[in-house]
Amino acid sequence: MSGGLLVAGTTSDAGKSVVTAGICRWLTRKGISVAPFKAQNMSLNSFVTREGAEIGRAQAMQAQAARVEPSALMNPVLLKPGSDRSSQVVLMGKPVGEMSARGYHGGRQQALLETVVGCLEELRGTYDAVICEGAGSPAEINLRRTDIVNMGIARAARFPVVVVGDIDRGGVFASFFGTVALLAPADQELVAGFLVNKFRGDVSLLKPGLDMLRDLTGRPTLGVLPFRHGLGIDEEDGLRVSLRGAVRESVVAPPVGADVLRVAVCAVPLMSNFTDVDALAAEPGVVVRFVDRAEELVDADLVVVPGTRGTVRALRWLRERGLADALARRAAEGRPVLGICGGFQMLGEHIEDDVESRAGSVDGLGLLPVRVAFRREKTLARPVGEALGERVEGYEIHHGVADVLGGEPFLDGCRVGAVWGTHWHGSLESDAFRRRFLTEIARAAGRRFVPAPDTCFEALREQQLDLLGDLVEEHADTAALLRLIESGAPAGLPFVPPGAPRVPSRAAPQVPPQAAPQVPPPGTPQAAPQVPPPGTPQAAPQVPSPGTPQAPPPGTPQMPPPGTAPPHHRPRP
Repeated sequence: MSGGLLVAGTTSDAGKSVVTAGICRWLTRKGISVAPFKAQNMSLNSFVTREGAEIGRAQAMQAQAARVEPSALMNPVLLKPGSDRSSQVVLMGKPVGEMSARGYHGGRQQALLETVVGCLEELRGTYDAVICEGAGSPAEINLRRTDIVNMGIARAARFPVVVVGDIDRGGVFASFFGTVALLAPADQELVAGFLVNKFRGDVSLLKPGLDMLRDLTGRPTLGVLPFRHGLGIDEEDGLRVSLRGAVRESVVAPPVGADVLRVAVCAVPLMSNFTDVDALAAEPGVVVRFVDRAEELVDADLVVVPGTRGTVRALRWLRERGLADALARRAAEGRPVLGICGGFQMLGEHIEDDVESRAGSVDGLGLLPVRVAFRREKTLARPVGEALGERVEGYEIHHGVADVLGGEPFLDGCRVGAVWGTHWHGSLESDAFRRRFLTEIARAAGRRFVPAPDTCFEALREQQLDLLGDLVEEHADTAALLRLIESGAPAGLPFVPPGAPRVPSRAAPQVPPQAAPQVPPPGTPQAAPQVPPPGTPQAAPQVPSPGTPQAPPPGTPQMPPPGTAPPHHRPRP
């Protein structure tokens, strides 16, 4: 087959990641070998492949949906934000430096297109199909020139594009139409249809809108996926879309013991890999919540200080909000605290950081006998070990190197009393270890909580991936999707005006102040438009103004202006 498809979205969090995973699982169940691909991902939730490459967790989840081993080829560019204006650039699984948004979009991004296309071609040579995920919206016209993840990669690979819209947010028809209408003619040629996501109610009530959308754009809606709890697994950065959120929202089994166990996760700035607590929330009787106030730790049986891309910044945040003092009181009272990665580093005595924050010497919380020094080389590993008498697997992603000076050994970190710390992400997904750990926590907290003897986190994840595959198979036009994957976008898709605006030349002459404007401002009586309203046949502008839309190539089928009824709906004269 050696075909493919790009799943784009009207917005971030429209459901691209889960739809991509669902398509991968549906194709895999049909016996088609498939790989996921996202050219560029911006996320603080990442994963380490077996070859030691760092990629987005969403792509690792999609690889599991496809039942293939995750690879750096599936996410060649990963951006890990360190502030509002800069990110660490991870290329082919390895960090290559920090870069501002202006610097990245100003030239670096386009230079990566060759690498990105090469990875995609390698996957196409290995698998029957490649299902690509876009980022944000393909209609971000300010970034189109340097785009390598939406229409840039679709154009390079000649992949058809399906646009996903979240109807639960409202405005999905305007979002679909506007997305297409803001694309250049050559990009529009690849947009083959739409997928409505998170629909609640009677789908027959939606049908008139879908018919009108097809009349307006010349493109079909290829499915209406119903709203389901428990679909958001290992997505990018939305707290509510992790497995934790999904399990908390759905009906779960009652606790096995007499008590529940309450877990509070400190919502530190630049929090990374918050999916570490998903396995806790999968346990019947465990209630997980994210907190940012000291008083919210009072009734918690376990407090988790999670990983972060800004350890020193998060440490300052803990102190400013009184959470640092609350953690110290918990430790003094023998009440459980678990630090993971950056959280582990903050629980230590001292941090020397001339790499991430460049803050130099900083005192930690002093709850564990650990001193941390940041190194430019990033540790990327898939360790296997033992704790509490059980086998544990995890993965490591950190610049800080911990020198453990005492305490009881715990997953390459240490434990002192009820305070635990480790660099290992994902350790709680090891079922037997998680049960032993929760038993220890319940005993320290004085709770009559008993872990369920048969909770299997891997099985729960597989159930969710099968649910995604079911949604695609049962509610999407799978025959049409398969045709797109095999044969590409159909020829003759109409152009939807106005198209992408022209980008003004940097050398364009400046208009003298006295020359602007020639037409009185809006609201002046004599300022009636010189151009007839949309839908009038002779309504073509006589004089182009700056930002005039690009004209479609000669012979391109063109849709009527917005608001104009298609020919078969127009009243006869």
